[in-house]
Amino acid sequence: MKRRRFLSDGIKSASAAVCSPFFPPAFRDSLFSQTAAPKSSPNNSARPQLALTLDDPTLSLGSVLKWQEANSRILKAISEKDVRAALFVCGMRVDEADGAKLLSAWDQAGHLICNHSYSHKFYDEQTSYADFAVDFLKNEKVIAPYRNRTALFRYPFLKEGDTADKRDRFRALLKERSYHVGHVTIDASDWYMSQRFVDRLSKQPKAPIGPYRDYLIAHLLDRAAFYRQLALDVLGRDIRHTLLMHFNPLNAFVLPEVMSAFEASGWQWIDASMAFEDSIFRSQPQTLPAGESLVWALAKETGRFENRLRYPGEDDVYERPKMDALGL
Repeated sequence: MKRRRFLSDGIKSASAAVCSPFFPPAFRDSLFSQTAAPKSSPNNSARPQLALTLDDPTLSLGSVLKWQEANSRILKAISEKDVRAALFVCGMRVDEADGAKLLSAWDQAGHLICNHSYSHKFYDEQTSYADFAVDFLKNEKVIAPYRNRTALFRYPFLKEGDTADKRDRFRALLKERSYHVGHVTIDASDWYMSQRFVDRLSKQPKAPIGPYRDYLIAHLLDRAAFYRQLALDVLGRDIRHTLLMHFNPLNAFVLPEVMSAFEASGWQWIDASMAFEDSIFRSQPQTLPAGESLVWALAKETGRFENRLRYPGEDDVYERPKMDALGL
C-alpha cells in the first residue's frame, strides 16, 4: 500500500469530555521554552546531530516476529547508544492490555511517549477537520497513563491538510491543547523495505536478512545526507535532525547496525527531547498541500528548490524499481 494512500459541533462535544488541555503549560514549556537556554546552541557540535523517532508501535507484526521480541530488540539497540527516543503512538494499534505493556516498557526506559492520532487518518479531502480532530483527541486517553507522555503530535503520513482552512484550524487546536508538532526532518521509506522483507520471508522463510539490512542502511544514509544538505542550503546552518523510522520487523532485527552506520558516517545520536529544542521545530510552513519533512516544507516555501523536491517527499514508488532490480 502506498504511503500517500495508506472543529465544529463534533469538536465542541469532544473537548467538553476532556474538560481541560491535556498537557499543562508547565509540562509543555519544560520542553519548548522560548526563553530557556538550550543544552547547547543548535548545532554547535562538530558532528551533525540526529535523534531517533519511531512511529506506530504495534502488537501485530505478523508471523515473522512477536511484538515482545521486537520491543525488546528495539529498546536494547537504543539503550546501547545511551539516548532517549520519541515514540509516536497510534492508539488503534496498541489499545488493549498488551499495548499498555508495550508502551510501559518505553515509558520506564525514559523515552518520550507522543500522539500520532488514534486511527492514522490521511488528512486530505477524504477526512474532514472535525473527524481528524476528534481522532486526535481520542488518542489522548491512550497515552495519558505514561509519565513521559509529551506534548508532541505527528501527523499520519506527514500530511497536514489539503486546504489552508484545514491546515490552520488544526494548528489552532494543537496550540489550544498545548501541543507542538513532532516534525520529521529526515524522511525515509523504511516501512516499505520492511514490508518487502516480510513478504519475502512469507515465501522463503530462510531468506537472508543481509541484503535488506544493507539496502535500508544505504537508503537511510542517502536520505540523511539529502535532508541535511537541503537544511544547510535553506537555513544556512546545521540543525538537530529527527529521523523517521517505524516499529517493524526489519528495524527490530537491524537497528543496532543502522545506528552504528550513522555514527561511522559522522553523525551523533542525541536525545529526542534535545533535538526538539531546536527553534526550527516551531516553524509553520505555509505550503499546500501541507506536510512532508519539515526541511522539505521549508525548502518548498521559499520557491527556490523546485528542482530538488519531489512529491511526496518519500514513498514506495521511488524505491520499488531499485529493489526490484536487486531482487529484494
